[in-house]
Amino acid sequence: MFIAASLSTGCAVGPDYVRPAMPLPERYLGSAMVAQRHAPGNAELEQWWTGFSDPQLSRYVMLALEQNLDLAQASARVVQARAGLGAANAALLPAGNASAQAARAYQSVETSLGQVLNAKSGFDRYGNAYDAGLGVSWELDLFGSLHRGREAMLAEYQASEAGATATRLAVAAQTADIYISIRGWQTRLELARRQVQTQQALLKLLQLLYDKGLAAGLQVNQAEGALAQAQSAVPAIEMALEAGMNALDVMLGSPPGTHRAELAEAGAIPVAPRIVAAGSPGELLRRRPDLIVAERRLAASNARIGVAIAEYYPRLSLSGLIGSTTTVSAAHLFGSGTGQAAAVMGLRWRLFDFARINAEIDLARGQEAELLAAYRLAVLRATEDVENTFSALVKREEQTTILANGVDALGRARTASFAAYQKGSVSLMEVLQADESLLRSSDAQAQAQTESARAAVAAFKALGGGWPSRASSVQASN
Repeated sequence: MFIAASLSTGCAVGPDYVRPAMPLPERYLGSAMVAQRHAPGNAELEQWWTGFSDPQLSRYVMLALEQNLDLAQASARVVQARAGLGAANAALLPAGNASAQAARAYQSVETSLGQVLNAKSGFDRYGNAYDAGLGVSWELDLFGSLHRGREAMLAEYQASEAGATATRLAVAAQTADIYISIRGWQTRLELARRQVQTQQALLKLLQLLYDKGLAAGLQVNQAEGALAQAQSAVPAIEMALEAGMNALDVMLGSPPGTHRAELAEAGAIPVAPRIVAAGSPGELLRRRPDLIVAERRLAASNARIGVAIAEYYPRLSLSGLIGSTTTVSAAHLFGSGTGQAAAVMGLRWRLFDFARINAEIDLARGQEAELLAAYRLAVLRATEDVENTFSALVKREEQTTILANGVDALGRARTASFAAYQKGSVSLMEVLQADESLLRSSDAQAQAQTESARAAVAAFKALGGGWPSRASSVQASN
């Protein structure tokens, strides 16, 4: 009765794990601002990338989730953790092994034993031995050391699954971020080249006026400097664009240059969609896999305290053997009189090693305290992350709106300037200067559009979007 009762998990020594409570607000500070955004389309958290309404963006994200090598490494770590859990499960069960052997020996007569045997009549220097048996051993987990060890391995396995999911979310977000940056650089490159053309036309006009004595040399020099500044922006943007394309190829698990032809034609900068069901900070604990990783590692450390405490108590094991052995011939192996059997009960008790056990328990408790602080900090930083991305998204979109209004105004000014030039009211120089102002403002608008779309991606990542968390086996449980 005692042994049967002790084999249940209820007899495991050490503290039972309880998920720590985190006092979090009911809603995000920036949730009201995000809800008031006027954005085209909606994005569900599970597949937020489809909300950008860009088929090429969605295609690259899906390719990355299939081919990314960081994700392949994370999946391999899950396999390793699953193997560790399998070993912990097996430790709770009896272990058995079957053995059989046959041996033939030739005895030397020069040894002491050989001389004694050789003195007897009929001594045969050849000897045979045949043996077959079945052995079974089982450690009785009286105080729950093995059960606590299994709890720790289960939590580590769940952490590895959540870690793989966190990598998946990071891969999706990084792929989308790189793609949006590429579209932003392409837009800015086109504007930079147009800026160079405008500066070249302005310089050409000033040189003509200078040759006729109608413009000062200072104006020509200033135009040359402005042209050089505009020209210098082109290679910098081209460098960033090429690096982005290479980074995207690596994210897709392919050599740099693989998808460059597909991206050669410039596309529009994706527009950030509305965020549907952002949830509450409390729901973030279930949505963010990195928080699940931290919580499951905390659970594993709690179970290891029980493993350490169990060393105070004796460990019992049972083993048995049945078999048959003979030195006659293989045909007589299972004959009458060849059977043998043994039963053993083992005891291991670190009776005079309590100082070392105390140190091991203190170590386990210290590790749990460290992981508890790490979990609480991770929750706070995750909430901070969401608040920061909400603020960045809203403010970037405000900046984009302001710049768009500025571009519209400068566009009207340029149109009016060109109309006045056609009537002879203003010079071509004023038209070119209006073009320059318009292009500079358009470049700032393109940067703001890119950053607002990237801020949306960061917000979806911060919210733990990209996986069906409520239906996932990664979901932590007590």
